[in-house]
Amino acid sequence: MSEYPASGPPPQTPPMSQHRPTQQATTLRQRLAELRGPAVAPHPLDARALAALAANPGCKRRALLDGAGVDKAALAAALGSPAAFGQSQFAFMRGNAFEARVKADGGTELMRLLYERLGGGGDAPREVRVPDLAAAGPEGRAARTALALREATEAGGWALLDHPMLALEVAGSPAYLEPDAVVVHPDGRWTVVEIKSFPMIDSSADAAKVGAAARQSAVYVLALERIAAVTTGAEVGHRVLLVCPKDFSNLPTASVVDVRKQRAVTRRQLTRLTRVEDIAAALPEGTTFDPECSAQELTAAVDAVTAAYAPECLAACELAFHCRATARAAGAVEALGRSVRGELGGLTTVGAVLAAAAGKEGDPADPTVAALRRAAALRAEALEHRGAPLEGSPACR
Repeated sequence: MSEYPASGPPPQTPPMSQHRPTQQATTLRQRLAELRGPAVAPHPLDARALAALAANPGCKRRALLDGAGVDKAALAAALGSPAAFGQSQFAFMRGNAFEARVKADGGTELMRLLYERLGGGGDAPREVRVPDLAAAGPEGRAARTALALREATEAGGWALLDHPMLALEVAGSPAYLEPDAVVVHPDGRWTVVEIKSFPMIDSSADAAKVGAAARQSAVYVLALERIAAVTTGAEVGHRVLLVCPKDFSNLPTASVVDVRKQRAVTRRQLTRLTRVEDIAAALPEGTTFDPECSAQELTAAVDAVTAAYAPECLAACELAFHCRATARAAGAVEALGRSVRGELGGLTTVGAVLAAAAGKEGDPADPTVAALRRAAALRAEALEHRGAPLEGSPACR
């Protein structure tokens, strides 16, 4: 007699391959929750942090901490090396006020600036759809944004998406990004709009700040390209509209920034990142970055993950001061800069460099060792003759 009910055929068990991705995702989420602490909410990974991560893809420490949603500022404070940078409250409020002015009246001024720079001249569009992007949680908002982009593209008109939510996979972990705005053109083109509070004086802004904005916008472009790939008639524009205050006023002006180079570099760097689960699997059992732990436990946990420190990290990572102190204590040449590290080849510590220059260690056939010894000899010769009187001077007569 069959063990199944006579009312129907035996239940079909889905193949294991259908369960495995969900099980792996659940296991990874649990592991990341354990790393940041059971009672700690994940810290969101924004485009600015993602651009900094892409600029240093060899840093497994940052890849893991960002992927796990660890608040690096709180972690640095618990380690005794708090970050000394960040946006002031005044600058934050000023930026929000300027963005609100740009987007006032349904984005009339924003659309005027965009149409002047990218619309081919003439009058700005009068009918602009502003879809509602409200949804529960970042996943829901990302799905709502993707639907709004598809609907706006199919409608064939102008649409302004205010603070959409985009999803991008980084090292096997999802990251949710929120650009200031995305505009859908009647021809199906999507344009990223980045609103900044630094001034644009005589149609020119600080090059470093514009470069940072371009790298940040390139991350948004990459995230949009994932949606455009499954949307008929959609194309993500490689030119981004950068809106800033004009001269010394609070009036908005705009310029177009081509981010094709930044997009290519960011895409290449993100593919080089080691997957978060691979980094987490190599950690000792019980490793956690919970800020409630002692400084000794947190130091051991952080040091268990390989870092790739460079002086540029001081302007981009909250853990830079801790990593710099560790690099200096170990005498690592990375503390002197990436260019110096590249020139020294296999010599990884300052002690090894000095020993090679003094002729105590190193292979004389190594070009790096030979160059160091030659430089040391020239320095010694210069110091030897520094105090000697010049020929023809009164001391020689």
